Amino acid sequence: MREKYIEQQLAKEVRSRGGLCEKWNSGTSGWPDRIVILPDGKVGFVEVKAPGKEPRKLQTHRHEQLRLLGQKVYVLDHPGQIGGILDGIENSM
Repeated sequence: MREKYIEQQLAKEVRSRGGLCEKWNSGTSGWPDRIVILPDGKVGFVEVKAPGKEPRKLQTHRHEQLRLLGQKVYVLDHPGQIGGILDGIENSM
């Protein structure tokens, strides 16, 4: 299973929940692949990886920067995780 397939499944599920799943093109390296924006002001960041792959050191650093700012950051490497990730974003404060 490829990362692209997992990313497509994420975008499909986000749309089905009435949200946006936008690619993050910040101009600097290491930021999560997708910004997930759901109804009621719910936002989360998702790093998509191929199954079993881990974020690189810079990516882990960027994730921590976002978490220190109170943001939700997830690493997704299997389509079966999508529902739980989106539930986590929807249930965030």
